[in-house]
Amino acid sequence: MTKVIAGMTTSIDGFVADEGGSVERLYPDLATLQGTAYMNALIAETGAVLMGRRAFEMAEDPDWYVGNYEFQTPIFVVTHSPPRVKPKQDEHLTFTFVTDGVESAVAQATAAARDKAVQVVGGISLIQQLLRAGLVDELHLDVMPVFLGGGRRLFETGLERIELEKRAVQEVGARTSLRFQVKKK
Repeated sequence: MTKVIAGMTTSIDGFVADEGGSVERLYPDLATLQGTAYMNALIAETGAVLMGRRAFEMAEDPDWYVGNYEFQTPIFVVTHSPPRVKPKQDEHLTFTFVTDGVESAVAQATAAARDKAVQVVGGISLIQQLLRAGLVDELHLDVMPVFLGGGRRLFETGLERIELEKRAVQEVGARTSLRFQVKKK
C-alpha cells in the first residue's frame, strides 16, 4: 500500500523559512546531500511527489526540474490556478496541476506512485491541510542546528489532536532526521 510522507527541514526554533522567505540557512548542505545513502534511500522509496504552488515556484525556471530535481517522478502541484504554460516534462518527470483539492491530489499521486511512497516535499499550507484531513501516514522532519528567530512556521494551532509515534532518528551531517508515523484513529 502506498503511503503519504510529508516532510520539511526546520530550524531548532521551528521555522521552515526566515522572515524574508529564504530557506538558505536551512540547506547549507544541499550539494553534499546528493549521492548520500540518505538521499538515495529517499529517492528510491519515492514514486510521486506532491507539492504546493509556492514550493513549485521556488525554481526560478520551471523547466529546470527535468533532469535536475532529485525526484524524477510524476509531480502533482496543488494550486488554485495552473500556469498558462506547462513546464518541460519527459518520460520520467511529469507535471499535473491539481485544482480540486488535497483529497484529489493525494488520490492522483497515490495512483501514479504505484507501490512506492508519495513524498509531500513542500508547502506549509499543503502539509497542514493534509495533516488535518488525516491524509498523512508519516511525518519526516529534518532539524538543522540553526535559530532563525522568526519567519514561517510549519506547525500552527489546530494540529493538537494528531498523535505521532517515533519511527526513526538519523544523523545526516549537521541535520537530525526524525521520522514519525501518524497514528490513524
